[in-house]
Amino acid sequence: MLRKIGRLFLIKNRFEAFAVIYALALGAVERGQAYLTRFPGFGGKLLFLATTCAVFMAGAKILDCLKFEQARAAEKPPEPEAAPPG
Repeated sequence: MLRKIGRLFLIKNRFEAFAVIYALALGAVERGQAYLTRFPGFGGKLLFLATTCAVFMAGAKILDCLKFEQARAAEKPPEPEAAPPG
């Protein structure tokens, strides 16, 4: 049962990866806008830049990991599922 729920949190294709990156970007821009109002001037702009750069780095890592996992899955044959008891 937990395995089925856990599969919901796996990123399986590029569309899902881009959806996650988009959600991260929305949150980062919202946080960056809060930084701009709380810290006016150069400090706020620098923090805004840091939040958006973090999304770029996380997005690149998500896409690289997705590519790596797809290549690994193509190399090895799928494992047979265990037969149900009984």
